[in-house]
Amino acid sequence: MGRPALPFGVPEIDRRLADRGLATTAVHEVAGATCAIADDVAATLFVAGVAARAGDARANMLWAFGRRDLFAPGLAQAGLGPNRLIHAEAGRDPDILAVMEEGLRHGGLGAVIGEVGRAGMTATRRLQLAAEEGGTIALLLRRWRRGGADPLAEPSAAVTRWRIASLPSAPLPVEGIGRSRWRLDLVRQRGGEPFSCIMGGCDAEGHLALLAEPDGGSVAADDARRDAA
Repeated sequence: MGRPALPFGVPEIDRRLADRGLATTAVHEVAGATCAIADDVAATLFVAGVAARAGDARANMLWAFGRRDLFAPGLAQAGLGPNRLIHAEAGRDPDILAVMEEGLRHGGLGAVIGEVGRAGMTATRRLQLAAEEGGTIALLLRRWRRGGADPLAEPSAAVTRWRIASLPSAPLPVEGIGRSRWRLDLVRQRGGEPFSCIMGGCDAEGHLALLAEPDGGSVAADDARRDAA
C-alpha cells in the first residue's frame, strides 16, 4: 500500500501524482513561478487551500514566517479561516525551520506551513523525518530572494515541488471578474513524472476547479494531451 495522501479531488491532477494526492506524512515545496507579486499570492493561496483540507475540520494549522504580510481575508477565501490558524513569527530561515520541525513532531496539527528563502537538503531531510514521526503534512512556501535566485534551484528532500503562476481570470458571460486561474507546474515528484496544468484557483473550501473551455473541453485535459504528445 502507498502512503496516506490528501487528494485534490481533481482526477486530472490526482491520477498523475505518485501517491494519488499529496502524501500527508511528507514535505511539499511551493514557490511562485516568478518573483512577481501575483505569482507569490497564487503560491500562498495554493498552500492555504491544501492546508485547509488537511487533517480534520477542527485541526489547527501552524504557519511560521519571518515577515508579517499574511492577509487573513485572502487565506479565508482559500478555506483557511483565522480560527484554525496559529501564527509563529520566527525571524530568520533557520528559526522558521526549527519551529516547523517542532510543530511537525508534536503530531496534533492538521498541517505545518513555513515561509523561507533557503532550505537545503539537510534542513528538508529533517523536516521530512519530523513529518513522518508526527504524521503531519509539511508545506514549505519558498520565497524568491534578492537577485532573482530561483527558490527551487536548491537540492531538496521534498516529495513534491511546485511552481504556481497567476494567469488572467476566467472569462464571464457578463461583465465582472471571473475566478482566478493558476498554472500549476509540478517540477519534481518522488516516484512520478513532472507535469503542468491550468486550474481555477482555490474556492472557500480550498478546492481547485477544472475550468471548461468554450469548445466543451477543459484546460487541464488539453494540457494532458499536450504532455502525452
